[in-house]
Amino acid sequence: MKLKGLVWFFTIALALISLWELSYTWVIRSHEKKVRAQAERLVKPLTTNLSPEAKEALIEAKTQRILDSTKDESIFPIVGTSYQKCKENELNLGLDLQGGMSVTMDVSLEGLLKSLSNNPKDQALQKALASARAEKQKSETDFITLFADNYIKQNGTGKLSGLFAGPGKDIKISDNDNAVINKIKTVAKGAINQTYKILVKRIDKFGVAQPNINLDENKGVINVELAGIKDPERVRKVLQSSANLQFWEVYRLDELDQALVNADKSLQNYLNGISAGDTTALKDSALAAKNANPFLSIINPIQPQADANGRPYYSPNIGAVALKDTGLFYSYINNDVVKNALPSNAKFVFGLEEKAAKGNARFLPLYILKTIPGSEKAPLEGDGVDEARQDYDQYGKPAIKMQMTGTGSKTWARLTTKNVGRPIAIVLDDIVYSAPNVNGPIEGGSSEISGNFTVEEAQDLANILKSGKLDAPAKIVAEQVVGPTLGKDAVRGDAMSFLISFAVIFILMLIYYNTAGWVANTALILNLLFTVGILTAMGLTLTAAGIAGLVLTIGLAVDTNVIIFERIKDELRAGKTYQQAVSDGYNRSLPPVIDAHVTSLLTAIILVYFGLGPVLGFATTQIIGILLSLFCGILVSRLVTDIFTNKNRHLKYSTKLSENIFKNANFKFLEKRKIAYVLSTIVCLLGVAS
Repeated sequence: MKLKGLVWFFTIALALISLWELSYTWVIRSHEKKVRAQAERLVKPLTTNLSPEAKEALIEAKTQRILDSTKDESIFPIVGTSYQKCKENELNLGLDLQGGMSVTMDVSLEGLLKSLSNNPKDQALQKALASARAEKQKSETDFITLFADNYIKQNGTGKLSGLFAGPGKDIKISDNDNAVINKIKTVAKGAINQTYKILVKRIDKFGVAQPNINLDENKGVINVELAGIKDPERVRKVLQSSANLQFWEVYRLDELDQALVNADKSLQNYLNGISAGDTTALKDSALAAKNANPFLSIINPIQPQADANGRPYYSPNIGAVALKDTGLFYSYINNDVVKNALPSNAKFVFGLEEKAAKGNARFLPLYILKTIPGSEKAPLEGDGVDEARQDYDQYGKPAIKMQMTGTGSKTWARLTTKNVGRPIAIVLDDIVYSAPNVNGPIEGGSSEISGNFTVEEAQDLANILKSGKLDAPAKIVAEQVVGPTLGKDAVRGDAMSFLISFAVIFILMLIYYNTAGWVANTALILNLLFTVGILTAMGLTLTAAGIAGLVLTIGLAVDTNVIIFERIKDELRAGKTYQQAVSDGYNRSLPPVIDAHVTSLLTAIILVYFGLGPVLGFATTQIIGILLSLFCGILVSRLVTDIFTNKNRHLKYSTKLSENIFKNANFKFLEKRKIAYVLSTIVCLLGVAS
C-alpha cells in the first residue's frame, strides 16, 4: 500500500481531534450533573410544601444561577478551560433532541418606506405597498424592488424622487429611479442589520448557551433557534417588541457615594444575619470576612480622575461588573435592603461588554439612570430623532451627526441645557451604547457626537440612533416549539435506533465475514467517531435527521467493505495467493465503491444547497459520513489488513454459514425485469399521486 505513513498520520490526527472535541461534551455533562445535585441540596429545605412543577422550577433556577456565577471558573481537568469555553465547544444538539423553540422572522420594510417618504398617507404609496405586499407572498424578490416596480408601473417613471426627496435627505429631486432605489436599499440594508443586532442582544438575555441566529439579508428573513427555552410566550413578546431608544440623565458617583455605602452596609448586615438596628458585633469572623463589602466589591466603583485643569472628572458609568458576577449583582439590587438605601428613581443598566486590559476577564460598565417617578418614559424618546449618520468632526475623526425632529429639538435643548458638563446616556433596550458628555446647550436640534470612535463604531451608533425613526420591525411568520419531554423521548428513540442498527451490522459482519469482519467493524467505529468529532469541531448541530444520516452512513461504510471482501473472495477462488488476492481485491473494488459514494455525495450536496431544517441536518451529516466512509472503508481497512498480512496472519473472509448460504443460489433477475418495471412504475405513480 502506497502512502501508508500519510494514512497513519491522518488516522491518528482525526482520532485525537475527535476525542479532544468530544471531551468538552463529556466535561460539560459531568459538571452540569454535579451542579444540579448541588442545587438540589441547597433548595431542599425550601421545597417541602411545593408542587413537583414548582420544585423543578426552583431547582432549575438555582442550577442556572450557580452555572452563571461560575462560568469563568476552570472545570476541564489539567487543561483548565472554563465552563463558558467548554460550553461553546460542546456537541450542539438540535431542538428536536433537547427541546426549545425555532422561529422565522420577517423584517417588515413597509414602515421604513413610509417613514422615508414625504407623505406616509400618499395614496400612490399605499397602493404600491399593497401590491408589493401581495406579491411578496409568492416571490423571492426583495420587498424594496417589488415596491419600486409596482410604483413605477402604476405611476410612470421618474416619480420616485418626488416621493422621497427633501431638505437634508440623501435622496435628491434630481435623482433618477435607479438612484432612488439604490439609496433606499442602502438604508433598508442598514435597518435590517440593525434589527438583527437588536435581536441578537435580546436573545443574549434568554441565557441560551448556543443560540443559532441566521440572517438572510436579501430576503429580510431572520431564523432563530433557541434550544432549551421553556417560556415560548416570553420569547414571542421580547423578539417582536419595537426597538426602545431613549436618552437618559445619569447619576455620577459623587451624587450616590453615601447611598452606595449605605446599601453596601445594609446588604452586609443582611448577609451576616444582623437585623436593622442591631448593634451587636458579629462573632463569626470567617462569615464577616466572607461578606465584607458585598455590594461595592461587585460594582467596583470608578473613582474620579483629575482633568487637564486639575478638576475632578467622573466617569459616566459609576462602576463595572464582572460578567461572571451579573447573576449575583441582580440578586443584590432586587433585595429590599439595597433598594431602600438608594434613591427611588435610580435604575441600574449595563453598557456594552468590555475586556480587561490584562487577562481574559470580561466586564460590563454599570450606569445608574435618573428615571422619572411614575413613568417608564425617558426625558427624550427615540421618536425625537429625525436623522443620524456617520460623519467626521473638525479634526477629521469619525463622529455622528444627529438631527432632531421639531418637538425633539425643544426637548433636546432643555435636556442639554440642564446637563452641561455631564453625560447623557443613549440607551437601546436597556443597554447603554454611548454616554457622551454635553459641552454646551444644543439649540436647533443639530448635534455632533464625537469621541474615540472607529468608522465602524460611528456607523453602528448612527444606526442605533436611527432605530427610533426607522420602522423595520421583525415579526414572527413561522414557529416551532418542542417541549423538553418530547426532546428527551426523541433522544431516547434516536439513540435506540442508532444502537440497534449498529449492533446488528456489527454482529452480522462477524458472522458473515469471520475475522475480516473485525477489520470492517474497526473502520465502522472510526468512521462514526470521526463523523461526530468533525461535526463538533465545525460547530454544526446534531439533529434527529442528522442521526438518521449517521445510520445511513453505517450502511454506506459497511457496503464499502462488503464490496471489497466479496471481490477478495472471488480472487481467492480464482487460485491467487492471499497477498495478491487482497491487493487485486482492493484495486478492482475501487471503481464501484467510488461510483456509489460519488452518486450519494452528489445527492447530498443538492440537498444541502436547497434544503432547510431537518433536510439540511441530514444532508450535512451524510456528506461528512460519505467522505469519511471512503477514507475508512478503503484506506484504514487496507491499513489494518496489511498489519495482519505483514505478520503472516491471514484474515478469513467467510464462515461455514456464509460459505454455504449462497453457494447454489441462482437468482434470475433479468428474466423478471418486466415485473420489476411494472412494480416500479406503480410505486412512482402512487408517490406522485400522494
